[in-house]
Amino acid sequence: MPHVLLIEDDASVRDGMELVLRRHGYGVDTAATGEEALALLAGARGARVELAVLDLMLPGMDGFEVCRRIRARTAVLPVIMLTARGDDQDIVTGLEAGADDYVVKPVTAPVLEARIRAALRRAEPSLRQAGDADLAGLVIDRAGLTVTRDGTPVPLPPTELRLLLELSASPGRVFTREQLLASVWDHTFLGDSRLVDAAVGRLRAKIEEVPARPRYVQTVRGFGYRFGPL
Repeated sequence: MPHVLLIEDDASVRDGMELVLRRHGYGVDTAATGEEALALLAGARGARVELAVLDLMLPGMDGFEVCRRIRARTAVLPVIMLTARGDDQDIVTGLEAGADDYVVKPVTAPVLEARIRAALRRAEPSLRQAGDADLAGLVIDRAGLTVTRDGTPVPLPPTELRLLLELSASPGRVFTREQLLASVWDHTFLGDSRLVDAAVGRLRAKIEEVPARPRYVQTVRGFGYRFGPL
């Protein structure tokens, strides 16, 4: 049974979402503040958490900082952020902080549950077609699901790892943002290209020598992205 950490300060929203998740078979821990959530993750109960649902507008430490601290602690825990306003800047900042996906409140139970299922699938081991890649210092081991750059391990969250595996499986092929949303995020509806762009930015910061001049994850203006070097 997947176990979710729900970080939400509004008690009525938190209780309602917890009820929905439990009815769908999830185990749930809850936290009303970012500090409480980080303490839970650092303790024994944190070992069972497989996904975090994180409200951005928290008292004290806000959701952006909580997300950054989660990412500093672990690369593998999927994080879905909740935003009440759907504000573009909030969404972009949250994604840049390391969130894998977002939903705008109020969110319906089917949408939230679908996003959680998709995020958990991304966190599962994934072997893509094509072989390992060893490209001028960047080594992608598909069997071990590891990435190294110049011999140094590069820990990647599930979404970024799946994005890299998807792109590198077909070097030179141009993927549209819509194709990547479908294959990596499993969003066949209500997809947001900002998810792709933010993940590409985070990935480049980790694997590119000069992220502003990428060798591996290249932009094809007006179309999408491809994997190089060509």
